[in-house]
Amino acid sequence: MANLSTTEERLGRSPQRLVRYFVLFMSLVYAGMGAWLIWTAGRPEGPTMTHFAQIGLTGNRLRLLGLFFILYGLIRFVRSYRAHFRNATTPSNEDDLPTS
Repeated sequence: MANLSTTEERLGRSPQRLVRYFVLFMSLVYAGMGAWLIWTAGRPEGPTMTHFAQIGLTGNRLRLLGLFFILYGLIRFVRSYRAHFRNATTPSNEDDLPTS
């Protein structure tokens, strides 16, 4: 097999560092898109609502979809923050379990 260099060797640092910021950015994009959908539902004029109306998303359905996007973005943000930015020296609660 060919002796190929790893991604870390080519980039000079771990790509995981970039991934964690990208995941946080995408969670903010989801929340922002949800807020935009909710804002758009309150403005019945314009070409955007025409496109949403063609697929049956108007009024409360559009607000509900926006709410799901906001919740999904918040959940992704919290989970990715806990996974990538939590301090490694924080003790876990598993050590504090009582023994029988």
